[in-house]
Amino acid sequence: MKLTSVGVLALAGTALSHAHHDHDESIPQHVREALLQKWNQEWTFSGIASFAHLKPVKCLIEPDERYDIAIIGAPFDTAVSYRPGARFGPRAIRAASARQMAGTAYNTRAGINPYSSWATIKDCGDIPITPFDNGLAERQMYEAFLELGTRAPITTTPAATSSAQGGSKGISAGRAKLVTLGGDHSVALPALRALYRIYQKPITVLHFDAHLDTWNPVRYSAYWQSEQSAFNHGSFFHRASREGLICNATSAHAGLRTRLTGVDDADYTAPGPEQGFMRIHADDIDELGGPMGVVDAIIRRIGLDPEQPVYLSVDIDVLDPATAPGTGTPEPGGWTTREFIRILRGLEKLNIVGADIVEVSPSYDNNAETTALAAAQIAYEIITSIVKAGAAENLGGWYGRKEVPESVYKDEL
Repeated sequence: MKLTSVGVLALAGTALSHAHHDHDESIPQHVREALLQKWNQEWTFSGIASFAHLKPVKCLIEPDERYDIAIIGAPFDTAVSYRPGARFGPRAIRAASARQMAGTAYNTRAGINPYSSWATIKDCGDIPITPFDNGLAERQMYEAFLELGTRAPITTTPAATSSAQGGSKGISAGRAKLVTLGGDHSVALPALRALYRIYQKPITVLHFDAHLDTWNPVRYSAYWQSEQSAFNHGSFFHRASREGLICNATSAHAGLRTRLTGVDDADYTAPGPEQGFMRIHADDIDELGGPMGVVDAIIRRIGLDPEQPVYLSVDIDVLDPATAPGTGTPEPGGWTTREFIRILRGLEKLNIVGADIVEVSPSYDNNAETTALAAAQIAYEIITSIVKAGAAENLGGWYGRKEVPESVYKDEL
């Protein structure tokens, strides 16, 4: 069936109005239906700037609000070591997602529209994080992630046991999932603390970044030390590893190209719990044969165990500053947006239980806002993979192609 432009817009409007119960019940149903038909439409450039035009809700003050996937902003940047400004990242990413409307968001590579499938996805607003006290901010984020991550999802039936609907499988069955818009990268530490408490086991971390973020805090100053100075956007994985939050046997860094401290590679070789990460450097994409070589290396490391939770953490500076200049600690020599999106698309079978996209600092972006646009697309790809993993039917691989024996592909060629 061919949809007119008005029909597509109406679909988007329907997604926005879904589950809205605040209207006056005294209005006759036929009047309400007429109003909806006439005005329940929206263009990509109109409306409130929620992520992908999803229904915006302040979930932290609505304890009965439920979802399968929540988009949550973490506007925090007072733990950076170079350029601040990522507190405005959630707002910029939401604005850049304007063309992701429910009626026009079918993902051809995945064979699914994540916003019109089994999952109820809501934009849960921002955590009201203080910029004055990093210790308090750390606690606020942890409590918010724990509160939102422990709510019962709307869809509780695993796809494996229902042909009519989808749902999370394996260890994440019956649990809601959060996609965080940062904010500087330190927001990953309270997120991992919350996930550890929810899943009661160390979390596998897949970390895309130009930097290690496993620095011992003394890297910044061996003399001026405090408990809060250890909470920064370069040492949070160090702390998480020492707290036992990370499964080092399966975790990986990818996209690295940072400079190290000192006169040798001690940052790579010094003993410590955080050294368990596998490292894939930005240059390795050439030796590995392109994006799919990176994908294969990651999957070999992490595995596809449905009982092992995976947290996907994306620092936007994994991209080259030529295409994503709007970040706090840019490093030349990164991956292109196309290469990175291709890598993400190849990882759709990972058991992702949570994710973040961080370090978008719009004050350093260009006029076309390419950094925020890339971040919004990254969020879309991650959400697509999470929804596809819970689909009740086999949607096939690339562009809807079903998984069939390799010999069949050869015959087709």
